[in-house]
Amino acid sequence: MEETAFPLRAADAGAAEAELVAKARAGNLFAFEEIVRRHERRVYAVAFRIVRRHDVADDVVQEAFLRAYRSLDRFDTARPFGPWIARIAANLAVSHVRSPVAREEELPEGYGEVAARSPGPLEGVLHAEAQQVLDKAVEALSAEQRAVFVLRANEELSYREIAEALDLSIGTVMSRLSRARERLRTALLPYLGGAAQRRQGGEA
Repeated sequence: MEETAFPLRAADAGAAEAELVAKARAGNLFAFEEIVRRHERRVYAVAFRIVRRHDVADDVVQEAFLRAYRSLDRFDTARPFGPWIARIAANLAVSHVRSPVAREEELPEGYGEVAARSPGPLEGVLHAEAQQVLDKAVEALSAEQRAVFVLRANEELSYREIAEALDLSIGTVMSRLSRARERLRTALLPYLGGAAQRRQGGEA
């Protein structure tokens, strides 16, 4: 009996969310507020990883849920809501980064800072430094590469799902993801192990 507990709970959660969507379609704003509450942190994370600004990420989240609400009649309730709203947010975030306004904006001080989780002071410094380097490397990616990387690495979407979300071919998704990973790996090379550095040197 215990083996079926988790699948049953997952099925119940899916059914409950489908019911919320149905109520929201019928005009129940409280149902849609509950949907927002369940997914807003995930949507914010997707937006922020692409736009790299907290204030812009907030705007993207609001617009994403507004568009989702207007498109609820086209949402397939047989599928989970989370990946769908994440793809909407990713598209909006990419559009912002591509805009002329975004190119004029400067990143706020301390964006993307992560507290060191290592117990040793030296390890903590290295971890924080590597995190800063990674943040800057992700920021340096093109909007297209960043969106593909975030949807794959953070949202764990398949190549096909990413292709559908961003209106790309699967080959283009794979190519952009490969270039993004290579740029990030190069940026983090000083923080990788000796074997990884030797491998990189041998590939050059």
